[in-house]
Amino acid sequence: MNSATVRNLLVRGMLAGLAAGVLALVVAYVLGEPSVDKAIGFEQAHSHEHEMEVVSRSLQSTAGLATGVLVYGVAFGGIAALAFCFALGRVGRFGPRATALLLSGCALLAVYVVPFLKYPANPPSIGNADTIGKRTTLYFLMMLLSVLLAVAATILGKRLAPSLGTWWATVAAVAAFVVVIGLAYQFLPVVNEVPQGFPATLLWRFRLSALAIQTVLWGGFGLVFGELAERLLNPRPATAGSGRAVPAAR
Repeated sequence: MNSATVRNLLVRGMLAGLAAGVLALVVAYVLGEPSVDKAIGFEQAHSHEHEMEVVSRSLQSTAGLATGVLVYGVAFGGIAALAFCFALGRVGRFGPRATALLLSGCALLAVYVVPFLKYPANPPSIGNADTIGKRTTLYFLMMLLSVLLAVAATILGKRLAPSLGTWWATVAAVAAFVVVIGLAYQFLPVVNEVPQGFPATLLWRFRLSALAIQTVLWGGFGLVFGELAERLLNPRPATAGSGRAVPAAR
C-alpha cells in the first residue's frame, strides 16, 4: 500500500469518523442528555454549596456536546484508518468492508466495552473530587491493558493457526484474552462512589446511553469507512452508454 493510498484512506477515515460522530451526537442528545440533566438536578438538590455556572447548561448540551463528539469522531476516525491500513490483509482474507467492520467491532470491545465493564461511565454527582485523578488513571490503565491484550491475542491466534487451524486458534486466543482480563478485573481496585439515595434507574439509563453512543459511533464508522475504502481499493468499472464496461481511470 503506497503513501498516496494511505493518505486517501486517512482522509476517508476522518470523513467517516465525522459522519459517525453526527450519528452519535443524535444518540447522545436524545438518550444521554436527559439523564445528565436529572443527575445535575440530584446534585444541586443535595449540595449545600452553590457554584457559579461558568458555561450555561444549554450551551454545554448543544454546542459543547457537538464540538466534543465531532472532534472525537474525526480524531478516532483518522487513527482507525491508519490501523486499517496495517490490518488489511493481515487478519485473514477479508475485503475492505469486512476488515473495517471487524476492526471497528474489535476496537469497540477493546477500547470501550472491556474498560466499561470494570469502570462504567458515571453521570454528574457521582464520584469524589479528591479521587478523580486515581479514577482516571485506573480507567486508562484498564483501557491500555485491554488494547495490548487484544493485540497479543491476535498475534497468538495467528501463531497457533498453522497447528490448530483457524477456528481453534481463534477460540484459544479469545479464551486467553478473557482469562487475563478476568484476572485484571479481580486484582485492580474497585471504585464505588455512588452517593446514597441516587436513583438506580437513572444510573442504569445513563450507562446504557453511554454504551449506545459508543456502539453507534464505532458501528457507524465501520459501515461508512468500509464502503469508502471498498470504493477506493476495489473500484467498479464504469459503464458506457452502450452497456459495455469501461475500465476505471487510474
